Amino acid sequence: MGDAPVARIVTCPQCGKRNRVKSAAAGYPHCQNCGAPLPWVVDVDDAGFREVVLQASLPALVDFWAPWCGPCRVVSPIVERLAGTLAGKMKVAKVNTDASPATANQYGIRGIPTLVLLKDGKEIDRITGAMPESALRPWLEQRVQKASSPAASESSTGERR
Repeated sequence: MGDAPVARIVTCPQCGKRNRVKSAAAGYPHCQNCGAPLPWVVDVDDAGFREVVLQASLPALVDFWAPWCGPCRVVSPIVERLAGTLAGKMKVAKVNTDASPATANQYGIRGIPTLVLLKDGKEIDRITGAMPESALRPWLEQRVQKASSPAASESSTGERR
């Protein structure tokens, strides 16, 4: 990722309009045409982790993975689907542990895939290993809802978007 925030083109699930979504921004991405929240999935490395994840305005699900990992390839599309389901409520940051060993080490990643949910730079929860969507969805929805509650928001900056 490097110094400048990277942008991805995301197709709005509501109207089909293509939108440019930055890796780091205030608030959350929404369609420039219809206003619907957009899935926010970004690739991040050691250099960009602070700006993209730790300073995110939404809870961030960090997917620690590697290209050679079979279970990671099973979990990745599930995580991306959940990013669509929870658009506007969370951000997904994908960290390749081979390319970003400092971040993986900082979070004590010993097995992959590992999913770590962070809010305001603090770890809320984590799971390691492949899970079916039927198990991962309720785990994630419950924790994102709790992290997004007014009490959780007020305990950080007092600002809600």
